[in-house]
Amino acid sequence: MIYQTILYAAMANLILAMALTLVRLGRGPASGDRVVALDLVASISMGMILVYSLFTEEAVYLDIPVLIAMVSFIGTVAISAYLKHKK
Repeated sequence: MIYQTILYAAMANLILAMALTLVRLGRGPASGDRVVALDLVASISMGMILVYSLFTEEAVYLDIPVLIAMVSFIGTVAISAYLKHKK
């Protein structure tokens, strides 16, 4: 019972964090803010997938956050290099 309550609270917090991050992504005054917000969106989505895998008690979902982390890291490095050369 308490386990389910904790999972619901975690998912609610992650949804709130995602909403606030999407606001920052849309309003970000600089492109650096948007890059950080995009990286945070990837991290929050990984957390949501992990909490969902705990809900369903299936380990098959545990590979997806690893792939998201790799793609997010490569994307962040690429965008940072682009922004560095742009200035």
